[in-house]
Amino acid sequence: MTKRQRDSQWAIRPLVPEAVYTDREEYLDYLYRAALETITRRSMSTVLLGQRRMGKTEIFKRVVNRLFFEQENPADLDHSVVPVYFSFPDTVVDRWDFSLRYVENFIRWYVAFRVGEPGLISERKTLFEDLKEIALNRIEMTDGLKGAFNLHDGIRRKVVVIPEEQAVMLPRGVSDWDETSIVMFLDEFQNTRLPQYSFDIVGWMQQAVESPTCPHFVTGSAMSILAREILGRGALFGRFESHPIEAMTAYWGTELALKSAAYRGAIIPEEMASVVAERCGGNPFYISAILNQAAKQQKPIHSEKDLNNFLAVDLSSGFIWGELSDQVNRWIERINSSGITKAVLYLSALEEGNRLDLTRIQQEVQKREGVDVPMEEIRDVLIKLSRGDLLEYMEFGGWFRKVRDPILLEFLKVWGRIEVDAKDAATVQNELITRYRKQKRRFSEYKGYLAEVFMAQVLWAAQDKTLPGHFFHSPENVSFPRFIFVRHRMTLGSGKGREIDVVGAGGGYNWVCQSKWVKGKKVGPSAVKELMAQREVVRKDLDAITMTAWLFACEGLTPEAEKLAEDEGVLWSNVHDFNELLAHVGLRKLPDL
Repeated sequence: MTKRQRDSQWAIRPLVPEAVYTDREEYLDYLYRAALETITRRSMSTVLLGQRRMGKTEIFKRVVNRLFFEQENPADLDHSVVPVYFSFPDTVVDRWDFSLRYVENFIRWYVAFRVGEPGLISERKTLFEDLKEIALNRIEMTDGLKGAFNLHDGIRRKVVVIPEEQAVMLPRGVSDWDETSIVMFLDEFQNTRLPQYSFDIVGWMQQAVESPTCPHFVTGSAMSILAREILGRGALFGRFESHPIEAMTAYWGTELALKSAAYRGAIIPEEMASVVAERCGGNPFYISAILNQAAKQQKPIHSEKDLNNFLAVDLSSGFIWGELSDQVNRWIERINSSGITKAVLYLSALEEGNRLDLTRIQQEVQKREGVDVPMEEIRDVLIKLSRGDLLEYMEFGGWFRKVRDPILLEFLKVWGRIEVDAKDAATVQNELITRYRKQKRRFSEYKGYLAEVFMAQVLWAAQDKTLPGHFFHSPENVSFPRFIFVRHRMTLGSGKGREIDVVGAGGGYNWVCQSKWVKGKKVGPSAVKELMAQREVVRKDLDAITMTAWLFACEGLTPEAEKLAEDEGVLWSNVHDFNELLAHVGLRKLPDL
């Protein structure tokens, strides 16, 4: 089979090219294994929860395709799992349209999988009236499948009582009647809560998802609605296991930047790829958009100045502008709130701290709009905006904070200048580019930061493992805890020496790491002493039970520094040690810069 044939083998087409797709194996493997465990009745319904544009839909599609093509015998009812993918539309539908669509989609996926022909899923390739004949002639027509065709006919003729209940219960009904295994992959699940559904779906889902024979895997692009309103209360509360999806680590964000650059023909050195990943907050869409922009302009990204230029263009008129502008404007139209909504959103982005000062926002609205807006109205608007993940509502504390998305926050400031302040778009773009060009460098040394990126990924990759001590010049093997977080450039308190290159926190078992990418000479005792001081800062600030200090020194340590590190229990690695360590934990070696 050729690569082109292999890549074209799909039941539902992925959007990201194989040459670019990066670092989602953990989620792919987890959902794939969870789906197969339905055969032994050990799986349960699961929500893949995370911010927009983190690749959730792409993960669902790839898992579905694996289940469709990698199971040995789809016709074996006892030892196979039927994957079914459905994306809830955000267009206006009535209960009959939805129910017919949901049932037909289920039957198409079921028959297509059992027959082994993905073309049956598409109504453009196969008419629905032909599916029953195909099923009769080529697979076992079980009681469950017969019931599915009967229900479809009943909904089409509108003779079914509460069609939406019958529709969402159908997959579980089929798997229960036939004692087979089915997994429903439901995308854009938050749309079940939006006004276009004037009938209740979520309520009927309660029994459907509580099924050992038919777990439902759900995700969507509005995390707040999914987590709080649909799954965090009401009929579906407690029915789903949550599997959060985070932003890419700096290591994998760097990988994606390099792959995107190679695929699109953009030019970027490896050390700058890590800076792109950091500036984009590990969001795969933003990273890809910046490399798209670089390829489009046919200009390299050699420095932060180059990166700032691309960010300025993309935030004001490029790929990122198009995506976020659509997201923001569609949500504002959907909530149909008061005329102050845009102003409140813009002002929330302009707040200096992360926590929003509602009194200040109220005062600014009064200045801009010339009317006194009650505080309750301000709060109501902010709550509605939080449902679209445009800011965060800390419900139990009753306060609001900015969304943790640096690109979205910067976009909202640009968008507000145009939409709220009524500034000319070209003028705003020019102002943004000018401001970005004046920005100071965030990184004094790109190579040093890249080494930090690799060190942080080693911590993640080595969790719950014990590694040979020779990688760290230690006479004993080195054990790693399960980390709760691993952070770059973490600042603890104020004062000199309180910005730490890498900190890993594992419930009291903490690591502090420092990178010294110095070529041509060994690192002296001062670097070891600096790391020792930082170890004490972290020990005190994080109330550590144990502290492990690890120093990367490209050319190694001087004899005096080696002796000090040995006496003080400081781990260290030179570039040779580090590359062997990286290979040991399954990562690529450091680039030769």
